[in-house]
Amino acid sequence: MKKVVLLGLLLAAASAAQKYTAEGELVLPPDYRQWVFLSSGIGMTYSNEPNAHPVFDNVFVNPAAYQAFLKTGTWPDKTVLVIENRASGSNASNKEGKFQTEMTGFEAHVKDSSKGGWMFYSIRPGARSGKAFPGTAVCYTCHEKNAATDTTFVQFYPTLIEVAKKHGTYREPAE
Repeated sequence: MKKVVLLGLLLAAASAAQKYTAEGELVLPPDYRQWVFLSSGIGMTYSNEPNAHPVFDNVFVNPAAYQAFLKTGTWPDKTVLVIENRASGSNASNKEGKFQTEMTGFEAHVKDSSKGGWMFYSIRPGARSGKAFPGTAVCYTCHEKNAATDTTFVQFYPTLIEVAKKHGTYREPAE
């Protein structure tokens, strides 16, 4: 009985993670900073151009999806990964260190079977919601080609690599 109740709570929490406006925009979850922190990267871009001011990205996932991933090695429907993008600063207290500064926006990677599967969204700083990237955006082909697990870059989430490998869902990235 406890497992059934827990499963029901997990499913309710997962569905609460993702909401859309009447126009179909993804609503930025107001509590995303209380979600599970997966990783932070700097300069994670699709561009090959040099960048003197790379952006930090902080990746959070809704707790129900995280718990499901730990048990199965796959992301359940209604998974929401929120990527908080922040500008980088340097030279404040040492020669080479970089640190996070102002918000530059958000991206979200959402698994929603009612919308055809994984979708990517962009949300501007200060905005409450954001539009999906078109299906032709480079993020779709890059994630399809290079993601270690279920079009997500689990290879950059150190706490989940072994989980995915244990469940046989980890794929060595193409590059």
